[in-house]
Amino acid sequence: MKKQPLLNTYINNVDIDEAMDMIEHMIHGPEKSYIVPINVDVVIKIEHDDYLKKITDHADMVLVDGKPLVWISKLYNRPVKAKISGSDLVPLLCCLAAEKGYSLFILGGKEGVAERARMKLEKKNSSIKIVGTYAPPLGFEKDEAEINKINEMISAVHPDILIACFGCPKQEKWIYENYCKYDAKVSLCAGATVDFMSGTVKRAPRWMSDHGLEWFYRFLQEPRRMFKRYFIDDIKIIKLIVKYWKKQ
Repeated sequence: MKKQPLLNTYINNVDIDEAMDMIEHMIHGPEKSYIVPINVDVVIKIEHDDYLKKITDHADMVLVDGKPLVWISKLYNRPVKAKISGSDLVPLLCCLAAEKGYSLFILGGKEGVAERARMKLEKKNSSIKIVGTYAPPLGFEKDEAEINKINEMISAVHPDILIACFGCPKQEKWIYENYCKYDAKVSLCAGATVDFMSGTVKRAPRWMSDHGLEWFYRFLQEPRRMFKRYFIDDIKIIKLIVKYWKKQ
């Protein structure tokens, strides 16, 4: 699966249909795989986190999750076909799983959120096969016993698709360090997707997402939590555009 450079990492330049086809190949392939969608926040973190860069560079598929990165790709004359976020991809994967009989495990979110997501998905499509949900306690990534418990829980039901929703960089680092230890064919970093699926957080209207305004909608929902990310941290993308433009 060929990748092309984008700022400080590499991405698969695919549309949503191509991404779905690739994931289905992964499910039937001989090896375990993991998928990392990246947005501006992830790119900025990569710049100062060599370990996260390694994880992203080694991912079996890296998707562009965010209109700003699509726009930046055009500046570099390597236009990306489509924005594909975890919250775009997961509903389609759920439909595919229900149709083809693939199994899913939902991991992450606050207590009860993943289970509410399961109930909503099963109500919408009774044929979907969700074999497990779990909300790890705070700080679980530093607890070896808890990590072993999670790996055993997943392996006991061996899902085709694991949807991990811890936020970046925790979900990426946890998957990278554990995907060979648990029995799931494809692991997907999906951020806030579990909150959207459960109805805990409302997702931006499609028109806002299509015009690169999903971040603003999320800011309006959680201004205190999201202010620093969007108005302080993410502004640093301008320096990276200049830096990698010069290198190009």
